[in-house]
Amino acid sequence: MNLLRAASLVSLLTLASRVTGLVREQAIAAAFGASVVTDAFNVAFRIPNLLRRLFAEGAFSQAFVPLLAHSRAQEGDAATRALVDAVATVLLWALAATCVAGVVAAPVLVWLMAQGLQASGGFELAVGLTRWMFPYIGFMSLVALSAGVLNTWKRFAVPAATPVLLNLAVIVCAWLLAPRLEARGIAPVYALAVGVMLGGVLQLAVQLPALARIGMLPRFGLGWRAVRSAVGHPGVKRVLKQMAPALLGVSVAQISLLINTQIATQIGPGAVSWLSYADRLMEFPTALLGVALGVVLLPQLAASRAADDGARYANLLDWGLRLVLLFTLPCAVALIVFPQALVAVLYHRGAFEAADVAQTVIALQGYGAGLLGLVALKVVTPGYYAKQDIRTPVKVAVAVLVLTQLLNLLFVPWLGHAGLALSIGCGALVNALWLLIGLHRSASWRPAAGWPWFIAKVVVASTAMGVGLAWAARRFDWVALGAHEGQRAALLAAVLAGSALVYFGVLLAFGVRPRDFVRRG
Repeated sequence: MNLLRAASLVSLLTLASRVTGLVREQAIAAAFGASVVTDAFNVAFRIPNLLRRLFAEGAFSQAFVPLLAHSRAQEGDAATRALVDAVATVLLWALAATCVAGVVAAPVLVWLMAQGLQASGGFELAVGLTRWMFPYIGFMSLVALSAGVLNTWKRFAVPAATPVLLNLAVIVCAWLLAPRLEARGIAPVYALAVGVMLGGVLQLAVQLPALARIGMLPRFGLGWRAVRSAVGHPGVKRVLKQMAPALLGVSVAQISLLINTQIATQIGPGAVSWLSYADRLMEFPTALLGVALGVVLLPQLAASRAADDGARYANLLDWGLRLVLLFTLPCAVALIVFPQALVAVLYHRGAFEAADVAQTVIALQGYGAGLLGLVALKVVTPGYYAKQDIRTPVKVAVAVLVLTQLLNLLFVPWLGHAGLALSIGCGALVNALWLLIGLHRSASWRPAAGWPWFIAKVVVASTAMGVGLAWAARRFDWVALGAHEGQRAALLAAVLAGSALVYFGVLLAFGVRPRDFVRRG
């Protein structure tokens, strides 16, 4: 298959997800601004999302997908189907217990993540929202299982498109349900929680027909005998064994998120929300390229290792890294030199005021400084997971966690909430570079010919684009243009289109062509 086409398809569908996610954030920002209410919602939503990243899309996927690819390549579809059934059965029962425990322990979870909400008055609201949204982790874990199977079968479209349903559900509930709740004396923010749960149900529902079409719809064991049999399956034992170090590695990032959320709630009302709005913008390049490449590369890298094809494995990594540099460096430049226009056009309306724009801008610049590392991690980390080497990323992640918190001690007193974003960005750069050096030293990756010249071309093109963006940032008062929203949005579109023409025009002048990145796998 054409891997560039597959990555492009995933990227396009992810774009739809991120656009609807941005509309979701715009609706929340316009309705609630950056306040104690939005801080409470973001903290409550972050708790199941933290566990989703920790277990479902984190340790579970990292352990399950390489084993699934190996099973299909070496043992065939029948054995792989038995593996999926066993894993699904164990996962279902583990999730049921987790959801019950999470709803009961909601006050403890909120306290662990955001003690600062007690002073600002949002603690009880966050607890209530957490109880509503915690079962979301159950639906999303089953979605992660389904996505792992579909991606291994090279059915990338459905898993990439399903997050759109979450965003649409939240938007519809915010629009239709929030006013009705307010009229009945219920906090309208609970409409967002209902939307999250509805989105989880819809995301799982659309995966099931796709699984059925490839004959891999899981058969869940509901009796004690079926559960005991599933736990004893060799594949389940191997997944659990691999999950242990993977869980430690993923938990490092989530511990960092937990600490940063605690610090943000101590900074003051709005800090959690400013970081969340900036993170939504940062996720565009991270998801469009990093997630798309990670989704496509992990099964292909795992298959290359299973076939003992070291050359193809190294070439896949090199291809992914070139795409990371090609698309991420100009995005990082844009986030650093042109953030006010992006934030003002996308968020500055309703309850989201000019002061909120300024605070979100500096957070976005902090994320932009480390964007290259954040995206590169989506390529270099699967390089280790495909080899079923989970311990090395864990060791590096622990060291980077310590570094990130030391940077927080330096940056937060100076920059406030923006210091948290900058610490994350710097940590990601160190993490990606460390792992990349490890791949090079182990001979898993060798830079193909032409890397220095390619880097020079991308840097020159990004610089030319950045000069134009810096001029546009100073030439127009993007906040004041809020009185003419249509004109402001059109102007932003024109500036971004012109910047893209400059960037790719310089690359074309240097001889960089799209066909250079077409790869079949």
